[in-house]
Amino acid sequence: MSQTLAATAPEEARRPLVLTFFRESIPSRWEVALAAGSAILLILAFPNFEFWWLAWIGLVPLLFAVAMTSRNWTAFVLGLIWGTIFFYGTCWWLTYPMIHYGGVSAWLAYPLLLLPIIFVSLFPALACTSISLIIKRFGAAAIFIAPIIWVAFDWLRGAVTGFDWNALGYSQAFHPWMIWSDHPAMIQAAKVGGVHAVTFLIVLTSAAIALTLAQRGRRTFIVSAAVVLVVTLIIVFVNPTTQEASPAFDFTKDTLIVGVQPNVPMADVSDRGYRQLLDRHVQLSQTSLSADWARNFDHRLVIWPESPMNFSYSRDPQLQNTIANFAQTNHTSVLINSLEPVLNGGSYNSAILVNEQGQKVAQYDKIRLMPFGEYVPLPRWLPGSGSVRGLVGEFTPGSSYTLMPLGALRAGVFICIEAAHPEVARRFTNEGADVLINISNDGYLGPTAVMRQHLANAVFRAVENDRDIIRVTNSGISAYINSNGAVSDTTAPFQEAVRTWTISRGGSGSTFYSRHGDVFAYGCALITLGIISATFMRRRKVSEARP
Repeated sequence: MSQTLAATAPEEARRPLVLTFFRESIPSRWEVALAAGSAILLILAFPNFEFWWLAWIGLVPLLFAVAMTSRNWTAFVLGLIWGTIFFYGTCWWLTYPMIHYGGVSAWLAYPLLLLPIIFVSLFPALACTSISLIIKRFGAAAIFIAPIIWVAFDWLRGAVTGFDWNALGYSQAFHPWMIWSDHPAMIQAAKVGGVHAVTFLIVLTSAAIALTLAQRGRRTFIVSAAVVLVVTLIIVFVNPTTQEASPAFDFTKDTLIVGVQPNVPMADVSDRGYRQLLDRHVQLSQTSLSADWARNFDHRLVIWPESPMNFSYSRDPQLQNTIANFAQTNHTSVLINSLEPVLNGGSYNSAILVNEQGQKVAQYDKIRLMPFGEYVPLPRWLPGSGSVRGLVGEFTPGSSYTLMPLGALRAGVFICIEAAHPEVARRFTNEGADVLINISNDGYLGPTAVMRQHLANAVFRAVENDRDIIRVTNSGISAYINSNGAVSDTTAPFQEAVRTWTISRGGSGSTFYSRHGDVFAYGCALITLGIISATFMRRRKVSEARP
């Protein structure tokens, strides 16, 4: 009897310890309120609320709670709460196609979204855990390591999940701030470190404020104020000091661009409807090309957006004849989106350039496809994966960064969600693109914040590579983005529209980011790994030193 009690005693003793651990690790109400409030502030900094300045203080409540908590596990839970609220609040539009096109009930779609959101939220949760661990080992001032850790896990989120949407830096895409600038002054650091550099500055500012609140004192205030001053000086230093004057047209050197926003409905179209919508593209294009001033350009390009009409240039002789006649009659090249056949079966999502003689001269096949939109990231042996493929469809990714010849210029064309992948625009720039073109169709996500969020991605691609971007969409938002990120001539969502722009050969230089990519983020990841390793080594030495 006594042996039985002795054997079960350790197990019974362990149970209260485990329960006590989890009970003590549950955040308090005020800690949960701080994490939730931080997430809400940052949601308000993004489109469509766009209180951009809140991003610079929005992370303060979360960092303060993480710095003050007594357990690393509590910091993990706080980061998970923050991530779930933030990503759900900024990406709720992912439910729109499920409800409106997939036939999924809203009562089911919104809860289903929680599953991938929670998975993505593991990365800010791990960042908060690491920040808490380091503060406990090296003191409160170690909170200044927070921006390095945050960037490291933000980069890791994109590398692991392919979902690097709404990094904190994107909240600054549309706001000049400086009275002498017409471009978003806060994001010019992207020329060096991409969106991660801007995120770093945002988190560093919040860390300085959080330290002031967590460890009050004159010395702490002076250090934090100095950090904020350094951030301000960096922003001022990396900004262009002068504005470029708009030059007069040089009809022999400039290329006239006609961007067509046809607002094609997302519903399936019949053969008759297909013909009518094709005619709409042609008529909208013709309107701008027929102007007297437009006829003087030696080089002209009409851009049609990515479209739900499923043009298939190589498979449709009638479409080929229509575009060839239009190009020859109007002495213009035409850039269209097309479903192009793959030699071994399947289809590419492609951009096709037809020249003024009506001949196809270039084709770019989309490389970065949309998960659950253009391919299904599930193994074929998984039960039900075939049904999902039948509903979604499955494209073949391309592999070559093909440039489009536009007279003396060369253009890099990327399609839809590729605007959210910096390496695509960067590769085109390094291949020799003078201008970047983004064709997209955001209509399937409805009249939601995604339209402005997607535009924010394109703004960063322009700044990172010091290249103008022409963005032409099916249902908005189409716009011209100059190399400093200033957005002009935006179209209204879900309306027909035509825009005309001119482009000419600009500078052939490249930015640090164009040449070296995400080396800044890689550096943050390596530093984070080193600091965390040093923290565990110190813990081990302390444990070994105890008698």
